[in-house]
Amino acid sequence: MSATTKMHADELDIDAALVEGLIADQFPEWDGLSVSRVESSGTDNAMYRLGDDLVVRLPRLPGGAGQISLEHRWLPGLAPHLPLAVPEPLALGEPGRGYGLPWGVYRWLAGDNAYDSPIREHTEAAIELGRFLVALREVDATGAPTSFRGGPLPGRDDYARLAIRELDADGILDADRATRLWDKTLQLPRWEREPVWLHADLLPGNLLTENGRLTAVIDFGCLGSGDPAADMLPAWTLFDGESRELFREAADVDDATWERGRGWALRFGVGAVHYYRGGKNPTLAAVGMRAVEQALAAV
Repeated sequence: MSATTKMHADELDIDAALVEGLIADQFPEWDGLSVSRVESSGTDNAMYRLGDDLVVRLPRLPGGAGQISLEHRWLPGLAPHLPLAVPEPLALGEPGRGYGLPWGVYRWLAGDNAYDSPIREHTEAAIELGRFLVALREVDATGAPTSFRGGPLPGRDDYARLAIRELDADGILDADRATRLWDKTLQLPRWEREPVWLHADLLPGNLLTENGRLTAVIDFGCLGSGDPAADMLPAWTLFDGESRELFREAADVDDATWERGRGWALRFGVGAVHYYRGGKNPTLAAVGMRAVEQALAAV
């Protein structure tokens, strides 16, 4: 899906000419470098490669100003503690040329996203990603903002039930099975310990691979502190069987956190399918459908 294909009614107008102008105005040291759109199924940011070594990231929605600033504020301190590569912010741009939000320049990370170029070494990737999450949780989260997905799942109840009902009416899922799992999830013990760092958006499109191996974690727009359950999403969006169990072991979470993670997979999945079906974003709709199917497989 093109990075300029609009998925939201209030999406901003972004193109290569805008990026070229912003760079020329604010970062003349990079003026004249080639600018090319990066094809992406991402929903929140458009990306343009700048020369060979850089990438420009611009929020696509009026409410997206905080994501770029968040990454520039926190990623430099987190990166040295993490066992996989993460984005390296280089410059924070200001609104201009009719574009009203902060935007960022980052170092280009080689590789392709794990949806378009799937991981082949699933067992190895499961262990590496689980250990990445342990390392992330171990970094002091004092002063960290609350993650978008860091709070308790009951706060997501209304839309979850709406999506389940409407997807059932369309013959896409079984509302009885989905509702049973959702009700069970809402009865689980909540996270009562101190909030920890979480990425909160570990979908295949936010993981990079090279030659079938996991190499990097990208898109920290949902970064923050809270309940680590949301970071269990890859168990149902990416892994299965042995690799799922290896991911669980490496991630080192208790049973309640794991099951809340399954609930997050259901909640993400029904939301993604409900919102992005009908051609808005086929990739996220497909990832959401896999999450739903895998989360419900044991119900």
